Amino acid sequence: MAADANAPTAGEYIQHHLRHLQKDFSFENVSQKSIVDFSVFNLDSVFFSLVLGAIGCFLLWRAARKATSGVPGRFQAAVEILAEMVESQAKGVIHNEKSRKLVSPLALTVFVWIFLMNFMDMLPVDLLPGIWHVAGPALGHSDYLRVVPTADLSTTLGLSVSVLLVCLFYNIKIKGLGGWGHELISAPFGAHWALWPFNFLMQMIEFLAKTVSHGMRLFGNMFAGELVFMLIALMGGAFTLSATGIGLAIGHVVAGTVWTLFHILVITLQAFIFMMLALIYVGQAHDAH
Repeated sequence: MAADANAPTAGEYIQHHLRHLQKDFSFENVSQKSIVDFSVFNLDSVFFSLVLGAIGCFLLWRAARKATSGVPGRFQAAVEILAEMVESQAKGVIHNEKSRKLVSPLALTVFVWIFLMNFMDMLPVDLLPGIWHVAGPALGHSDYLRVVPTADLSTTLGLSVSVLLVCLFYNIKIKGLGGWGHELISAPFGAHWALWPFNFLMQMIEFLAKTVSHGMRLFGNMFAGELVFMLIALMGGAFTLSATGIGLAIGHVVAGTVWTLFHILVITLQAFIFMMLALIYVGQAHDAH
């Protein structure tokens, strides 16, 4: 009974699982008597993003290193199919062959990286947070931990801003600084000088809207999926030796299985959509208005 009394409520359980392991990098400037704030970093998102990125790069490197001209193994065949898929998609939207030599491998890396980050949502909700609940305080940290980097808006917006920077690079590389500058003030309404401010404003709004929606789409889907897994976990946590408790436990198993199978499609589709939008935006940077 004491354990039940001390158990968190459903709201407290979800709030705890939605809190990040954070570090505030602000420090006091003694000479100027002010606080220099580097904002708050979600250390869990940074850690899992870097680890999964390294794993993704290692897997691709391993496949390339072990590639043979003979009959490929299953792993090599899977990577080759994935690489050919990305290359065919890149050819459809980026017609500059020289650009594709960089963009296609980049798109492949983005797909694999985002898929791995999304796949963290397939782990049991309390597995890694439960371990950290014990280890975190022992190491002098809080016991908060979120393991799905793409359910963190700072991660997804960071990815979308990176895509924006690639687009800006290709705008300047393909069109030249002067050509792109002229495009910023002459499209979409025309090159008349009176329309320059409106054209420039619309271009800035377009860049901002594409970048924000690019990151928000991935974040929204992954955050919702993470939340559904938490709600399903609560059903299992409500198990008691009663008709209601047994029914909730059975519902936990059924709902968890169904949502897991469906979520495999979601995490793959979201990685593909993010990659395709990145290719489309880079392709648009090659086109003149």
